[in-house]
Amino acid sequence: MAITQAIANSFKKELLEGEHNFGTGDDKFKIALYTSSATLNSSTTAYAANPGGGANTEVANTGQYTAGGGLLVNNGTSITAGVARVDFADRSFTGVTLTARGALIYNTSATATNAAVCALDFGSDKTATAGVFTIQFPAATSTAAILRISG
Repeated sequence: MAITQAIANSFKKELLEGEHNFGTGDDKFKIALYTSSATLNSSTTAYAANPGGGANTEVANTGQYTAGGGLLVNNGTSITAGVARVDFADRSFTGVTLTARGALIYNTSATATNAAVCALDFGSDKTATAGVFTIQFPAATSTAAILRISG
């Protein structure tokens, strides 16, 4: 089992079919946290508590973190120099004791239930002990945004 950072293949197809709307106030996106036992990659199609069939691969409920993760604040879309991008606000979970290796961003509003957008690999286990766990999204630039489309 492994977490491989990737945009979900199903998301690419669904995007062309109009299933995802990243406009501010449109579709709702969440982020769920996973342990190193999870299997997340480009083949992931939807949020699941135990992707890859492993037991207990989503981090356990603790503090503000509950199963399914947390809602992301969508700061909208923009385009510069031919690169379209979306920007999410950083997401913090308070009062938590957890260890996460990666995450899944998914769309709770899509026709396909809890449709996967992308898997994130943190590079190593990240831990918070009776504290705050924050996912910092990169700047919304044409070379760094979490989701970008260029041609």
